[in-house]
Amino acid sequence: MLVVMAVLLPLAAVACLAPQVNSAEALLLGVVLALVGGNPWLSRTKAMTSTLLAVSVVGLGAGMNLVQVGSVGATGIGYTVVSIGFTLLVGSLLGRLVRTHPDTSLLITVGTAICGGSAIAAVAPAIRARDEDVSVSLGTVFVLNAVALLLFPFVGHQLGLTETQFGMWSALAIHDTSSVVGATLQYGRTALQVGTTIKLARALWIVPVTLAMASLYAQRAEGSADGRPPARRPWFILGFIVMSATMTWLPALQPAGHVIDAAAKRLLVVTLFLIGANMTRSTIRRVGVRPFAQGVLLWLLVASATLGAIELGWIR
Repeated sequence: MLVVMAVLLPLAAVACLAPQVNSAEALLLGVVLALVGGNPWLSRTKAMTSTLLAVSVVGLGAGMNLVQVGSVGATGIGYTVVSIGFTLLVGSLLGRLVRTHPDTSLLITVGTAICGGSAIAAVAPAIRARDEDVSVSLGTVFVLNAVALLLFPFVGHQLGLTETQFGMWSALAIHDTSSVVGATLQYGRTALQVGTTIKLARALWIVPVTLAMASLYAQRAEGSADGRPPARRPWFILGFIVMSATMTWLPALQPAGHVIDAAAKRLLVVTLFLIGANMTRSTIRRVGVRPFAQGVLLWLLVASATLGAIELGWIR
């Protein structure tokens, strides 16, 4: 069986480059293959994932216009800071309540607070997160993203939300930008524009949050025997900023930026497949259901709180 998997896993990784394969499907495919047939390349895939995640984050910067998202971010900086701080605080408390592993709890919380998989990809190497922490966190976020695509438009119509209100709610309560686009696209053009712009502005908070987390975790010993990878400076955050600034202030390079952004998104999908392929039966048994319970509870609290604030006119 391992001989078959030695051929099948690389072929599946290449297949994940196809635009028809999304992030959730790639992660699920990797997990299924690893559970059914095992992973004969386990040491190599583990070594590759952190580097590929960092490269993907840098490439995603090519899709950012700092002027546009900065102006939106400045307008809503008050409720953005409050909502991110609220999510980080509540996520930390829930993690302790359900006794989730601290790193898994932090990744789920950061993914909920900012922009899902991209935030997890950025923070994970900075805090020396283990492969299972990353896999479980991403899996939780992607499941909730899929639920949001179906649930949010239905709730929005039932409550009679305007397109602007729905766009704001989606941007503040749905994890990933891609799912914000998918949900708001079903609601209307204005909802799509509002939701996408606010979500991109919110994504810029990856930079200070990752730097803060890297500083807090800097005291951890390098290459310790606790199963963690060595601590890494978040160089990719600087790369993300430089890439974004280059595409913003050198308009002639923007066509190339679109290509880089698209390539980075495909590379991230392949990386998620490899992360899924690192999941073993023993790892899943060790992790349990607590991280998913934390992710669901946190998401429901954040979605309810932001919806209430929008309905009351506190966010507009």
